[in-house]
Amino acid sequence: MDRSQKAESVAQLGTVFAEAGVVVVTRNLGLSVAQSTALRAKMRDAGASYKVAKNRLARLALKDTDYTGLEGLLTGPTALAYSVDPVAAAKVVVDFARTNDRLEIVGGAMGATVLDAEGVKALAAMPSLDELRATIIGLVNAPATKIAQLTTAPAAKLARVFAAYADKEKEAA
Repeated sequence: MDRSQKAESVAQLGTVFAEAGVVVVTRNLGLSVAQSTALRAKMRDAGASYKVAKNRLARLALKDTDYTGLEGLLTGPTALAYSVDPVAAAKVVVDFARTNDRLEIVGGAMGATVLDAEGVKALAAMPSLDELRATIIGLVNAPATKIAQLTTAPAAKLARVFAAYADKEKEAA
């Protein structure tokens, strides 16, 4: 990399750290190209990204961001998983690490809050932003559904009573 490419890389990483809701630092212990491609595809599907970056350049990009606590985690062959959704990147990395022992979770951060590997796993266990939205919509929609059922229930009961009387009169006749 020449000087201009390094400056561009630092600028891109700075943008990542400015916009990300979560950054997870992983250690690659010999991932094959196919495994790395599969991980990147899963990340894209979840709305997250996965980038291998030089540690020195990543440290430069961390300056003056909320993620300065990640500096100590950037040692050895590392890569960064990040997403705007505070749960998406963590979920994908933890799921992938369960099935592949060549990917190690080093730690991560949510803004200024630095997480260890267990913290990232706990974050991955939380529902995603879309799941929370669906739950809230379901909770808001449930009372309206119950009100509609309650308003139609007396009429339905009354109709059943009239039907029973009608059947009773037919049997008597």
